[in-house]
Amino acid sequence: MAVAGFNIGTVEVGTGKPFFIAGPCVVESKEIAFAAAEEIVRVSEKYNVSFIYKSSYLKANRQSINSFATIGSAKALQILKDVKSEYNIPVLTDIHSSEEAVIAAETVDCLQIPAFLCRQTELISAAAKTGLALNIKKGQFMAPEGMNEAADKAKAAGGTKIMLTERGTTFGYHDLVVDFRSLIIMRQLGYPVVFDCTHSVQKPGAAGDSSGGSPEFVLPLARAAAVVGVDGIFLETHPDPSKAKCDKHSQLRLKLLDEIVERILEVWGF
Repeated sequence: MAVAGFNIGTVEVGTGKPFFIAGPCVVESKEIAFAAAEEIVRVSEKYNVSFIYKSSYLKANRQSINSFATIGSAKALQILKDVKSEYNIPVLTDIHSSEEAVIAAETVDCLQIPAFLCRQTELISAAAKTGLALNIKKGQFMAPEGMNEAADKAKAAGGTKIMLTERGTTFGYHDLVVDFRSLIIMRQLGYPVVFDCTHSVQKPGAAGDSSGGSPEFVLPLARAAAVVGVDGIFLETHPDPSKAKCDKHSQLRLKLLDEIVERILEVWGF
């Protein structure tokens, strides 16, 4: 089935032009958000490739009650709004409830359905009804062909801009494995497909009260996805992952973004 392309701001999705989704896992401060946005825009201009800025204003799916969730929803959304206006870049954020869909839609350009919530009908419907583009992440427990039903829920609610993201499949208690067949299968459903190379190297729950990770595999997995064929690459990046309030074991160090993008684009042929 042919993939239906669309735009998220100025970013072309599913048209044959590669794009990246990148940014800190969660909004921690304006300083960190702007540092990431500045480097993302610099890399974007250097390689003439489009980026969507990603950061969660609220993290609801946490390992522990002590895990960081937000600096405050209103404050975090304002920072995302400032990133969008200051750097002229489209913005993506997670949502976890129907109410959040309405609130976040006032600020961002794309709503993301977290992997753990990809079967939540009301959430997907509410997100689709905002009229924004949706990024539905494949659950760690889902077969790729099962994502057709998730996308159908969005379409039934009026959604016309839908992309699907692979982020690894549960493989034992503290590990994920990437089945690259899923990239092909989901694209055959007729939707642009994104590969999330940083969440795919997570080790869920392996750090006790948080997830561990193996970031040394980010680049080879991303290059492999580019060979197999994807529309976009998703990666979370932070100025100092060791101090990140979320996913510190899997986020890419910001200063490595330039090299990572260059190496992926080599495979993509751009």
